[in-house]
Amino acid sequence: MTCEACRTIPPVISQGYEPKGEYKSIGGLNTYTTGPHTSTTAIIDIYDIFGISSQTIQGADLLAARLNTLVLVPDFFKGKGAQHDWIPMDTPEKEKALMGFFMEYAQFEPNVGVLKAAVEEFKAAFPTVGKWGVFGLCWGGKVTALSSGEGTPFVASGQVHPGRMDKADAEKITIPHIVLASKDEPADVVQQYKDIIANGPGSHVETYESMWHGWMGARADLDGEESVKEYRRGYEQLASFFEQHFK
Repeated sequence: MTCEACRTIPPVISQGYEPKGEYKSIGGLNTYTTGPHTSTTAIIDIYDIFGISSQTIQGADLLAARLNTLVLVPDFFKGKGAQHDWIPMDTPEKEKALMGFFMEYAQFEPNVGVLKAAVEEFKAAFPTVGKWGVFGLCWGGKVTALSSGEGTPFVASGQVHPGRMDKADAEKITIPHIVLASKDEPADVVQQYKDIIANGPGSHVETYESMWHGWMGARADLDGEESVKEYRRGYEQLASFFEQHFK
């Protein structure tokens, strides 16, 4: 599992949004692409365990519009994201289903390899891009952290309501990195991240104290006044961070 909150907080389905981008098959991955295809910068947006969700797509569109940049959301799970009704994981059947999903589709290290290969395919598909960034939501945050060390192809990276945070991951990060945590992540590990990366150039760690694990991904409540405000603030903060490091 990514974290305890993933076991208990159900996702939210946001209806009625019309995506601004399109899906393209790139290197065997069905990838949502939004923003100008001739951009000189690009961000890879790694979703949470529920896969492609309306809330994640809306966030990608916000980033693309705010930065006038290309944003890519690759479907690592190939349409097989975790099912909403597995959460909360309160029966043996749900636990078996979710753990089976993790073993088949969502192990971290293999997906770091998938991301590495995908970057090469994306570079070939979008040759005008000279600087690449990456961030991840929950599960995707762990994949991002593990991909931000020595030899990374990214100029900057980030995690939002991260899953399975580990001090050891923070110690290996070699590029500017942003962490936007919720109240549900372990405060001691968030502080460890802050202590380790705070001295890095342009890095930032912040906790959204009123928000829950998933407020910018599949668990985002886009009908609530405060949650929409914090959802937008989070994506604006990500945009400002990447804008700084794309210069």
